[in-house]
Amino acid sequence: MTIYSHSRLSAFEQCKYRYKLKYLDKIPSPVGKSVEAHLGECVHDALEWFYKKVILGEIPELDEVIKKYSLSWQEKETDDMLIVKEIPKQNYFDKGVKFLIDYYFKHKPFDDGTLETEKKIWVNLEENFPHKIIGYVDRLAYNKEKDAYEIHDYKTANTLPEKSKFENDRQLALYSIGIKDKYKDNKPVILIWHYLNYNMKISSTRTEDELQKLKKDTIKLINEIEETKEFATNKSVLCNWCEYKQYCKAWGNSVPLEYQRNIKTGVENPKSSSPTISKYLND
Repeated sequence: MTIYSHSRLSAFEQCKYRYKLKYLDKIPSPVGKSVEAHLGECVHDALEWFYKKVILGEIPELDEVIKKYSLSWQEKETDDMLIVKEIPKQNYFDKGVKFLIDYYFKHKPFDDGTLETEKKIWVNLEENFPHKIIGYVDRLAYNKEKDAYEIHDYKTANTLPEKSKFENDRQLALYSIGIKDKYKDNKPVILIWHYLNYNMKISSTRTEDELQKLKKDTIKLINEIEETKEFATNKSVLCNWCEYKQYCKAWGNSVPLEYQRNIKTGVENPKSSSPTISKYLND
């Protein structure tokens, strides 16, 4: 059985060669995480910490939230951080501060029925299907007025997608399947994205027919991945943020000999701990 995630599925769709290096060969990344991923991670850390306090009946002051964000930034900052755009690192830090200030005042007093943060979700696509999907919900809430669960996801991206992106989003829709299976109370699930750069909240829902189609489409994709033997490169603008560009044959580069030997002999390479293109990069 292979454990899949939305990020793993997306990696295959974006570039099969990167997928192979990262998930099959498990080759360590030659570069650190991107500054965009770092920003997203630290903002998520601060909001996760904040809502854990809220669940306990505490409402931290804004300066406490900013302090948590600052500490996370300092603790997780690395010297080899990938910065594609010629923008000072401090500017990214300041953006995160603004995101949290805007969010705090927009959602105060935070009486929105938050149940859990960073909730692990298992998604079963079909009975006896040998593969599963795992995910982590940024924040799960229960809306009393609508008698519905809410899946909240924080996004720190600079761009705001078209409406169709939310109507066809796979990640939160898969999570909603996991929530429905877990609670089994037939309550609707609302998908909510917080685009912090725009101080905007966007909501969407899925019908049962849409979720059934999503299951079938995801099973088809996973079967394609499992059957793939040739992992072609896919040059695109995303290559600028790819942690494996230095190893990519499409750019005239190659995987270091030490890792090539392990691939040929079947020895597993050490897993990379640098999520250069993680959920935070797309957040």
